[in-house]
Parts: sequence; C-alpha cells; structure tokens
Amino acid sequence: MPNNLTSLTIREARRLLDARQVSSVELTQAFLDRIQQVEDRVKAYVTLTPELALEQARAADRRIAGGSAAPMTGIPLQIKDNMCTRGVRTTCSSRMLENFVPPYNATVVERLNAQGAVMLGKGNMDEFAMGSSTENSAFFPTRNPWDLERVPGGSSGGPAAAIAAAEAMGSLGSDTGGSIRQPAALCGVVGMKPTYGVVSRFGLVAFASSLDQIGPFARDVGDCALLLSAISGHDRRDSTSLPNPPQDYAAALTGDVRGLRIGVPKEYFAEGIDPEVERTVRRGIGILEGLGAKVDWEVSLPSTRFALAVYYILAPSECSANLARYDGVKYGYSDHTAASMWEELERTRQGGFGQEVKRRIMLGTYSLSSGYYDAYYLKAQKVRTLITREFQEAFRKYDVLVTPTSPTAAFRLGDKTGDPLQMYLSDVCTIPVNIAGLPGLSLPCGFAGGLPVGMQIIGPALGDAAVLRAAHAYEQATQWHTRWPEL
Repeated sequence: MPNNLTSLTIREARRLLDARQVSSVELTQAFLDRIQQVEDRVKAYVTLTPELALEQARAADRRIAGGSAAPMTGIPLQIKDNMCTRGVRTTCSSRMLENFVPPYNATVVERLNAQGAVMLGKGNMDEFAMGSSTENSAFFPTRNPWDLERVPGGSSGGPAAAIAAAEAMGSLGSDTGGSIRQPAALCGVVGMKPTYGVVSRFGLVAFASSLDQIGPFARDVGDCALLLSAISGHDRRDSTSLPNPPQDYAAALTGDVRGLRIGVPKEYFAEGIDPEVERTVRRGIGILEGLGAKVDWEVSLPSTRFALAVYYILAPSECSANLARYDGVKYGYSDHTAASMWEELERTRQGGFGQEVKRRIMLGTYSLSSGYYDAYYLKAQKVRTLITREFQEAFRKYDVLVTPTSPTAAFRLGDKTGDPLQMYLSDVCTIPVNIAGLPGLSLPCGFAGGLPVGMQIIGPALGDAAVLRAAHAYEQATQWHTRWPEL
C-alpha cells in the first residue's frame, strides 16, 4: 500500500498544502521515495527528474506562502514521454530520439508550469505511441501494478501504471486510438480523452495528427476534471485547437444523473469480449440506472464494426507522413557508417525505429501510394464520415453512451507480441471515439479474475462536462476507485 501522502487525491493534497499542514517539498519527497521503492518492479518512468522536481516544489511552497496558489501548485505529476519538456529529454521511448532534448515546452507543460505543478519525470510508452501494451518501448516494458506479469495497456502504459502504483498524483497521456482509456482500464485508474481540439497538441510529438489528443490520468474523476481544466483552452500555435475559453470542469460534478439519457451500443458487446468483463460493465450501467439515469440497452451503431479497419488505414497513413522527418539530418539518431547519403538515410531509419513503427510506416506508405490511395485511404475517410454521422445521430437521443473500455482485462506480457492483429483488437472499443473526435473516459467498475475492468463513457463533441458528470455520479455510488494494488 502507498503511504499516507502518496495515497492522497489532488484535492486532498490541495487542502493540506493551502492549510500549510504539508509542504510541496514533503509531498514531492514522499513520491520520490515511493518511486525508489517500487520503480524497479513497475518501470513506469523513462526519465526521472528529482532535482527539478524539488526545485519546482520549493518554488511552489514560496507561491503558496504568498497566497497565489492555483489548483496544481505543488502537485507532483508525471508527463508521458512524447510531450516536449525544455531541458529534459523527450524520447518517445524510441532509439530515434533517445538523446533528444527539446528547446521548448509543449503547451500542456507550459500550462502546468504556469500553475506551479511539479514534474517528477517522463512516462514510459509504446514507441511513438504505437501499441496497446507498452511492450514496444525501445527501453523496457512497463508492468501492471496489479500483476507484474501482465501489461499495463498502451501506449500510455507508464502514466497509467504510475497512478496505480502511487508513483505520481496525476499524469498526462496521449490518446490516438485508446492510448489513455485502455491503459486506465487495465490499471484500474481514471483516464480521459477530451474532445479533439479541447487540449492543445503543440509540443506533442505527432503520430496521427487528426486523431492524437492529450488527456489526464488520475485516481478519481474529481482529480481528472481538475487536470483537464488546467491543460485545456485555445492555443493559437495549434491550428486544430478549438477557440474555446478555459472551462471549470469540476463544476460539472454534481453527483446527480437523474434524467440523464444513456445509450448502450450493442456492437460493443459483440464476439470477442470476455464474458466476465461484459457482466461487470453491465452491472456498472445498472448502477447508473439505479441512480435515476434513463438507460436504453438496445442502441445500434452499425458502422462501428468498420472502425478498426478505418483506423489501421488512416493512422498509419498519417504516421508515414509524420515520421518522414526522422531522416538523421536535423535531430535524433543518425547512422554515419554508410557510403552514401541515401544509404545513411535507410540505415538511420532501420536502426532508429522498432518493428511496430516500421510496420505502421509501411502500412501507411502502401495506403497512400499511387493506385491504392482511392481504394484504401479515400474509402477509409468516407467510412470515417459515416461513423461520425452515426454518433451524431445517437447523441440526438442520448446524453452519453456507455460501453466496455477494453474487451479483456490485462493480458500477460508476451501473449500478443507475436500476433499484431490480436494486439490491435485490444483497442476495438476505444478507436471509434478518436475517429469521430469525441470525448471518452474510462473509470474502474469492478474486477474480472482479480484484475481491474474499465467502463467507458462517451459524450458528444464538446460534451466533456456531461461525460465527467456521469462518471463522477457512478464513482460516488461505488468504491472501486479506492482500491490499490498490493505492490
């Protein structure tokens, strides 16, 4: 079990910090001590920044003493290692960027710094955010704190595991096809992918630009709402950023869902879902119904079955274009042993990228190539429009949709590495949300075989507050979020 300080929520820590009952230095040191105790087994961090963390904690204590504390002032957090941090290496868990130190901060890091947050370090991930298990990290796999022989999910496995293992009070991940929600489900924590454009992507190393979105991990929904409020809002440096003012998402947490219209899409309970996971999620939906929500158990989103195929055309196509910049010339790994420039470029990409990244670059290059563009990429974009329209139609009738987050609980390390298709199916419940640019949140709703199960709540575009409201009401009626793994 974590100790008293590392088991606090952000809100509890905020009250203690503001009352001067604990200092940010004490809080940060408690997390650094906890990391020292368990990190060798969990491997949630690529880079630790203890000196920077304590420096930021001292600055936070001065700010609190001056009476100008913000919600994140003095709060120890972890940042996924695909978000630029000035002066601290940002590797994307790839050999290609193993020694890359950005000269600037991502907007989300700037916003946390402006509030006086503390950065404990950078979270491990699947290389360039491509994977569902964090086994594709070029450095080491992260392990699930509930069972160290199992995966934490991916690609944001480090940030999810860090929360579950009490190695950070909150963390930021990125979600391209489920990379926040799926690891949140497998690690028994709360993770949210906001509406596309609500959080700036400036300084996020791109995988698939029309799908990527940054979002928070936390112990509970209240902390998740606070973190989302801290990082959201318009950013002129990101052309996809929505021109919305910052919002206080915690204000939506009323605890009341009476009259809330909930749809349960039957396609998400199709063949392949673990029966115990299905039972657990259906029980969770029943609790929401008992709280006064109006549940329709027979909603249909027929185009959902094409979402996986659409994603594995669109995401690799965008990845193929985005990763073309890693040529060994401007920055990153470079192989200088070749006889010519072209051979050097080839060797750089051979040695710098791992197997999964190379697989997706090839898939994307094929989809975009002459003669196949219309048959694959263009057709996938058309089906993307159909999937988006189906969601829009559903949200004319329902306030939120509720589904499983992952078809299974955490699987064993190595179980799916030899079968890419089985690995890709891990995100079958989360991918449609990215394709349509919608907000989605995973929160703990029980256990299957002793492992956490996540329930996914999906909202309409800009319905982030409604998603948080439903999740918070469920959480208040249950105790799953209070369970910790025995490490």
